[in-house]
Amino acid sequence: MDEPSPPAGWDPASWELWRLPARAVGLVLGVEVAAVGLVVAHLAPPTEAAVALAAFLTLLSVVHTELATGIERIRRRAAQTSYFDLSSVWTFAAALLLPPALAAAVIVAVYLHLWQRVWRPARVPVHRHLYTTATVILAAGAAHGMVVAAGGLPGGPDDVVGVAGIAAAVLVYVVVNTLLVAGAIALTHDWPGVRELVGRWDDNALEVATLCMGGLAAVTIGSTPWLVALVLPPILVLHRAVLVRHLEEVASTDAKTGLLNSAGWQEEAARTLRRGQRARAVAAVLILDLDHFKLVNDAHGHLAGDDVLAAVAAELRGGVREQDLVGRFGGEEFVVLLRELPPGPLGQAEMRAVAERLRRLVAELAVPVCTPDGNLTITGLSVSIGGAAIPVDGATLEQALKAADASLYAAKRSGRNLVRIAGPVQIPAPRTAG
Repeated sequence: MDEPSPPAGWDPASWELWRLPARAVGLVLGVEVAAVGLVVAHLAPPTEAAVALAAFLTLLSVVHTELATGIERIRRRAAQTSYFDLSSVWTFAAALLLPPALAAAVIVAVYLHLWQRVWRPARVPVHRHLYTTATVILAAGAAHGMVVAAGGLPGGPDDVVGVAGIAAAVLVYVVVNTLLVAGAIALTHDWPGVRELVGRWDDNALEVATLCMGGLAAVTIGSTPWLVALVLPPILVLHRAVLVRHLEEVASTDAKTGLLNSAGWQEEAARTLRRGQRARAVAAVLILDLDHFKLVNDAHGHLAGDDVLAAVAAELRGGVREQDLVGRFGGEEFVVLLRELPPGPLGQAEMRAVAERLRRLVAELAVPVCTPDGNLTITGLSVSIGGAAIPVDGATLEQALKAADASLYAAKRSGRNLVRIAGPVQIPAPRTAG
């Protein structure tokens, strides 16, 4: 997984230890003390075989990191995101094969190498990296406990309990690590939302897949140690899969606002509506256009205009539900898909209420900007909004967008800073072939 960090757009400096709220400092220090306590509680003279195995796993992790550096460099340059850490394949294998104290030594060595090669050049705060290491040590300790409770690693193809122990260890590792990282983020800032705390589904699925590979590596080492080197090719393929996914995200994201761009929004909206049609769900489209935005660019410059667009985008994203889609259509125009509205007048009322809320949020904005004339605060913004319901005002996304666009221009003609909602229109659905 990525290093635990605030959601995109938050100031990295706010994660500096001396700037953290007292409750967050307490969690960070408490987790680190707990990790040290786990190691101390399990201190025992290791066997030569265990030390050799620990060194072997550390070496594999170092080779993995070095081989993945080129892939990750391309991904960071394209996606502007931190290193995607898949080293859990080795830390999890260590948790299953080694006593907790020696597994912790492997984890420290793995993350020390990551610090030297990745995090220090990226200027990640030291305490944040230490916290990450501590969470992994605790997660590995919990996973080790699950395997011990199941009687150890599987002893053969019929050892169902041993296999179940590995599966339980994967679950416990993910839960412990996720909760500790989510707790740090939640205590560092105001409530950021569940999705930001626990991560996206595909990120968690990737972590589970990596841990499963770690479990397979552990079982392989128990029978034919050198076969574990075959884990390296698929783990590098996973890095490339992450690269492809992030490149796809970049292609569908508007760089100035972080919202979906026009193509990305329309693709995701069409996919959402296809799912909704099967459930006969009602949806709505809002098109929003900043009034007299050219005056902002002319008076303060295009960089200030970009700051305004980003601020408006943040207000729109925060003013709708998490499942609603917000995009930038280009220029000063934005678009919102409201999912799963109530049918009939209730849905129309909710669409209008959301549109009015967004209009007020923009009107109340005060955007600090840096201009050639110094630091200024831009106020007095307004937005005109047109809305249309699906399937009431259009049977397809394209038809609803046309109806919402017509309503937008009605709001413009009526004086701007207004909401206009389309009335029912008879637009037949396109006929399918055959």
